[in-house]
Amino acid sequence: MSDFIPSTYDEWHHCITEICGIPLTEAYIRKRIDALNNHRDYMTTRFVELYGESQRQQTLAWFEQALSEVA
Repeated sequence: MSDFIPSTYDEWHHCITEICGIPLTEAYIRKRIDALNNHRDYMTTRFVELYGESQRQQTLAWFEQALSEVA
């Protein structure tokens, strides 16, 4: 399971909320969107190194979708 990379919003949402136990609050989502948009952020740089730019963009889109659901 540690090598699992979500390919859909539902898979991603399940990973964040159920497997990781992180509540998708508006504050948390906004913080992650800001970080994923900051190419100088260390964790964002590592994310891109590990998973690629297209996965960063997809994950950003999922956070934006989640924000539209909680806002």
